[in-house]
Amino acid sequence: MRKQSDAEVFRITGARQGLADDVRGRQRRYVISMSVRTLSVIAAVVLWNVERYVAIVGLALGVLLPYVAVVIANAGRESTPSLPSAFVPAPPRPALGAAPVAGPAEAAPETGQAFRSGDPQGHG
Repeated sequence: MRKQSDAEVFRITGARQGLADDVRGRQRRYVISMSVRTLSVIAAVVLWNVERYVAIVGLALGVLLPYVAVVIANAGRESTPSLPSAFVPAPPRPALGAAPVAGPAEAAPETGQAFRSGDPQGHG
């Protein structure tokens, strides 16, 4: 059975992620960010009288992470310019090579005379 060489071939590695998978991924990132925020606020409350600097860092994270989480969650479905082309052309068929070119004049074995490769009978 012979494969058709005229058929178009498509590459699927450059296909974008499905919408449901994209939304699920963004929701997961948002929940993780907000969980880290909740833990940092709780750590700030617990450590306020014990380790003040760690509590201040936790409080700063608790204030900044909601903004970062929303920006990360809303950043999605942009088209990346580095994706490969979706069309892969069929490989070209090999062409016939050029005829071998004769080198400089060669000596004829019987006569010792040189002949040109263009006229093997010696006319001309």
